[in-house]
Amino acid sequence: MSDELTCRQLALKDMADASIVFPNAFDARLPWLAGGHSPEEDLDFWSGYLFANCVIRGVARQAELIGVIAFRENWIEQLYVLPHAQGQGTGSGLLDVAKARHSQLELWVFQKNDGARRFYESRGFCAARETDGADNEEREPDILYYWRRVG
Repeated sequence: MSDELTCRQLALKDMADASIVFPNAFDARLPWLAGGHSPEEDLDFWSGYLFANCVIRGVARQAELIGVIAFRENWIEQLYVLPHAQGQGTGSGLLDVAKARHSQLELWVFQKNDGARRFYESRGFCAARETDGADNEEREPDILYYWRRVG
């Protein structure tokens, strides 16, 4: 049985799977914020706003979607990898897709998400601004990160 990974553009029919990757990865990394939305709300967000406004790519191992990225011009909206698939290059590969298409990118990361902060910082992202969380849905302090292609 092959352990080969495939990366592809996701279609509307794939949004149900993408909307499952998101809370599984999010809740594992940020358990104190777990369960903020119902599965129906997550599906609506992925098949509605994200699908209409972003490029959405996914990585699958066999038939299981293990990682997703949703990005638009100069902005990463979402990047999540299932906990059991983290640390294997999936997130880096997805991030590289967005970096190849844009010369600069920005994204938000919660201040307490040390794993995500290390991930982005080790891939050339720099902290631009910290907030107290008053303007995000979770009311969780966050950091705006940016990346610029050199050369």
